Amino acid sequence: MSKPASPSIIRLSPASKRRLLRPLLAAGLMLLLALGFAHLGHEVGGGEAYGFDQRLLLAAQSLRAAHPGLTEMMRDITALGSTAVLVLISSLTVVYLVLSGHRGRAGLLALSAISGTGLLYFFKSLFARARPDAAFADAVVSGWSFPSGHTSMSAIVFLTLGSLLAAMRVRQRERIFILSTAVLLTVLVGISRVMLGAHWASDVLGGWSFGAAWALLCLMLARLLQRWRLAE
Repeated sequence: MSKPASPSIIRLSPASKRRLLRPLLAAGLMLLLALGFAHLGHEVGGGEAYGFDQRLLLAAQSLRAAHPGLTEMMRDITALGSTAVLVLISSLTVVYLVLSGHRGRAGLLALSAISGTGLLYFFKSLFARARPDAAFADAVVSGWSFPSGHTSMSAIVFLTLGSLLAAMRVRQRERIFILSTAVLLTVLVGISRVMLGAHWASDVLGGWSFGAAWALLCLMLARLLQRWRLAE
């Protein structure tokens, strides 16, 4: 009697495994960030974050009083997350990408920034959280507080831009440097908002969570659409 044929085992190459694993990791990270944002929103809405926020606000005020030079540095850093600077960076990058033949990447960056801005204002109006008292801040800032606009938009623009630029490089160390720079700029802008008393610490944590999750979602959708076009 002939033996039944054993089922064939599909062996994936290391490159194929990485291609399968990356979308799963990205989706998992995006879900964690979204859940983190939802949890922070619940804490803020219930007033449970006040003690934590107040302690860091007072600590930041003490540091500004003890180190005036640090305050000046934070003012310069926080400008990187201002509307004017982010619009300028995004616009110039979009134009460059179009001129260099990367229209898809240009459209992704524009879509990520514009849609993220609209969603940001929706969340601000939804939570309607007041900013820290002017007595604890370096300067009076208007508008709702949660999530931090500077932090959210810095995360969306810098992380999307960093991912797009890193994807255009071949060397691993170049990609790591570009992505690390994007993360560093995002983190510094968020820290500056707390240091200047313009936002509660939970506002910044919410901004990081929301901005990073939205940037990841836009990048994942762009990758999915690209694969669909290639399949067709």
